[in-house]
Amino acid sequence: MKVALIAHKFYGSKEETIRQTTKRIEEAAQNGANLVVLQELHQGSYFCQDENVAVFDEACDFESDVAYWAEVAREFKVVLVTSLFERRSAGLYHNTAVVFDSDGKEAGKYRKMHIPDDPNFYEKFYFTPGDLGFEPIDTSVGRLGVLVCWDQWYPEAARLMALKGAQILIYPTAIGWFDGDEEDEKSRQLEAWVAVQRGHAVANGLPVVTVNRVGFENAPDAKSGIRFWGNSFVFGSQGEEFFRSNDCDEITSIVDIDLKRCEQVRRWWPFLRDRRIDAYEGLLKRFID
Repeated sequence: MKVALIAHKFYGSKEETIRQTTKRIEEAAQNGANLVVLQELHQGSYFCQDENVAVFDEACDFESDVAYWAEVAREFKVVLVTSLFERRSAGLYHNTAVVFDSDGKEAGKYRKMHIPDDPNFYEKFYFTPGDLGFEPIDTSVGRLGVLVCWDQWYPEAARLMALKGAQILIYPTAIGWFDGDEEDEKSRQLEAWVAVQRGHAVANGLPVVTVNRVGFENAPDAKSGIRFWGNSFVFGSQGEEFFRSNDCDEITSIVDIDLKRCEQVRRWWPFLRDRRIDAYEGLLKRFID
């Protein structure tokens, strides 16, 4: 599998950002990519830095957005992982990854399950938690375990995707620093984020692909902005680093992944075999007092 990771800044408008993204998809396809992964909410700005009811209008384009990216996948003959703002009904919106197969048909979608609510990340204002569960999506290149951003911190999500036969874990992402933080704190945050996802790769014997935004964004009513830290990466099924970008450059990077190797790794390290499924009932509790 040749996976293209596409990460970029916001170009000031939805139209220009989509145009730039489409050019990068075309470039990736011309260079042999058969799976393309885009960043979280890739069509525009990361609007969750403040709470503005007018922003919900952007989700009303969901059906036309789906039609556009379906045609892009068909034209360039790639499996395409998108990240869109979905209007499901009046007052009901989701952060939704829609996956298209290389013929342009919708292969499936995933609605973000874990929704954060932190300064400059006011996602609970905009997004209803997903209700489609942790279901891998079958495509012509394999069974994709697609999750979104905040889901990255939860080993339960990665495990359930693995137990349902996902062959690869994929995370479109928007996460970054506040410029006022100390440099050592920035480093701790970044490396913790990388480490937990590398752990998902090892624990489940699966490659992990994460594509994170780059650039600085400051919403009009936000008290401070976010400097998205980039560092998109690919880890193999033993946690080996195949690719990692820097913290500022836009990328259209292609990484070769051998899915067949996962079978061998799981033979060496049979973690799934040795799970004590009779002893994990406590995982269904919020906290064990």
